[in-house]
Amino acid sequence: MELDIRGGVRAAPVAGKSPEERQALRFAPDPRERTADPGHVARTARENEEDGLDSALVVQSSSWPDPWLVGAWALAATSRLRIAVAHRAGTTAPTAAARSLATLDRLSGGRAASHVIVGSSDADVMRDGDPLGKADRYRRAGEYLELFCRSLTEQQAFDHEGEFYSIRDALSGLRPEPRGELLSFGGSSPEGLDLAARYAEAYAIAPLPVPATRRRIAEIRSAAAAYGRTLRIWRHITVVLGPSDQEAGARVRRITRDALHLTSGPDNARWKEAVQLDRDRERGRSDPAHGPEQVVAYIRRSIASAFVGSPDSVADRIGVLRAAGVDIIQLDMATETDEDRELRRALVSRLRSPHAAGRRRGW
Repeated sequence: MELDIRGGVRAAPVAGKSPEERQALRFAPDPRERTADPGHVARTARENEEDGLDSALVVQSSSWPDPWLVGAWALAATSRLRIAVAHRAGTTAPTAAARSLATLDRLSGGRAASHVIVGSSDADVMRDGDPLGKADRYRRAGEYLELFCRSLTEQQAFDHEGEFYSIRDALSGLRPEPRGELLSFGGSSPEGLDLAARYAEAYAIAPLPVPATRRRIAEIRSAAAAYGRTLRIWRHITVVLGPSDQEAGARVRRITRDALHLTSGPDNARWKEAVQLDRDRERGRSDPAHGPEQVVAYIRRSIASAFVGSPDSVADRIGVLRAAGVDIIQLDMATETDEDRELRRALVSRLRSPHAAGRRRGW
C-alpha cells in the first residue's frame, strides 16, 4: 500500500520557555495540565500541511482539552490535512461519538477519522468516572465498536440490548462518506487484535524489533482476512534529526541533558503526576515511592527508542519498516525552529521518493 505520513496536533505548546527547552521536554512525560491555545492548534495544523504531511493525530487524556474540538479547530485551519481524533471508548456513548465523527467529517469535506482507545491506565480512566478494569474495558469496547460502526452506517433506526449499552430507536441523521480510513484501533493483546480485525481500517502497532513487527503484521492481517477485511498498519516513530548523523547525535545528547535537568527542578511534581507514569506503575515498571527515578527512566527510555540521524539515515530506517509492511508512518518530532521544519521537509521528501514510498493517497 502507498505511504501515509502522519504528524500530530497538540492543543497547546509543549512546556518550556525556549525552543531548546521545548525540544527537550518532548521526551519527558506529559504534565496533566494542558490548556487550549487556538493559535498554536491552527499554526501546527497548517505547518503539518505545508510540510507535506498527509494527516495528523489529536491525542486524548482525562485532563486535556476535548480532542473533537481541537480536531475541528485544526481542520478549519487547513484545506487538505486529514485529522484522526483519539477518543476513549466508555467516556461517551458510542452513538454520540459516531455523530461527532460524522459531523466533523461533513464539515471538513471528508477529512476526519477516529482513533478509538481503550485506556492504558486504570487510574486515568477512573478520573473520567470509568471503574472498569482493563479486561472489562476490552469486552465493553467490542460492544462499543459494534454500536459505533452501526451508527455510522445504519439507514434505519435500531435497538440494542447488551451487557454495557441499552439503546432504543437509535438513528443518526448524517453519515460520513465511506473511504479508506474512518476508524483506527491499537492494542497488542489478543482482544485488541481481534477488535481491530473486525472493525478498524488501520491498526496502530506497538514499537517492536523488525522481526517481531513482521510477525505482528502477519497476525493482524491474517485476523482481518478471516473477517474478509484488510487493514493498513500504523507505526509511531519519535525522530531527532540533524543535518548529518554526527550533528543529530550531538543534538540528542544535548536534549538528554536538558530534559533531565528541566524535570529535576522545584516543580518536579508536575512530571511525577503524568499519565504515562501511572501506566508504568500499573505495569510494574516503577516503584510509586520513587517519582524522580520514574521520570529519569521514562526520559531515557523515550530517547533510546528514537530514530536519530540525518534525513537520509532516518528515511533508510523507516524504509525497513515499510518493507516489513508498515504503511502509515507517524513522525513525532520537534518543529520549534525553522531548521526543525527544514529537516522535517527533507525527511518527507526522502520518504516521498519513488523508490521509498510510491504515490500519496487520500482516505
